[in-house]
Amino acid sequence: MTDAGALEAIITQQIITAMKAHDAVRTGTLRLIKNALKNKAIEKRAPLTPAESEQALATMIKQRRDSIEQFTKGNRPELAAIEAAEIVVIEEFLPKALDEAGLRALVTEAIAEVAAATGKAPTSKEMGLVIKSVQAKLQAASLRAEGRVVSELVKKELVG
Repeated sequence: MTDAGALEAIITQQIITAMKAHDAVRTGTLRLIKNALKNKAIEKRAPLTPAESEQALATMIKQRRDSIEQFTKGNRPELAAIEAAEIVVIEEFLPKALDEAGLRALVTEAIAEVAAATGKAPTSKEMGLVIKSVQAKLQAASLRAEGRVVSELVKKELVG
């Protein structure tokens, strides 16, 4: 996955495969992904970078998680299940999500770096610096983690 054009070609190929397999959910989700990437490129008026493509896909996942929450509150488990199935398909095109133990190690490392840079242990006021450091480490390692999870973990580590 070197550039967005390659990603779009892969998605197009998978749409064809899903259509031949009569997998309606996968076909629909792949079409949504392709359209989201195309719309983002049109909006930018230039081809997307891999990071921008990942950001667009991460946004799609976040939207679906919000929808699952709303459908669950609204007692619509069948719609929540469809959204969950779409998340699985979208995640195939994103870097591997970091597990909690790995993320905790990155947070601890980032806190130590911020402490070394500022000369004192970071408090909740420096939470933004720590989160930025963690996000930079994730991006450098081609990993991903949900921002909400990173924020909660940093808050817990700084307080506790």
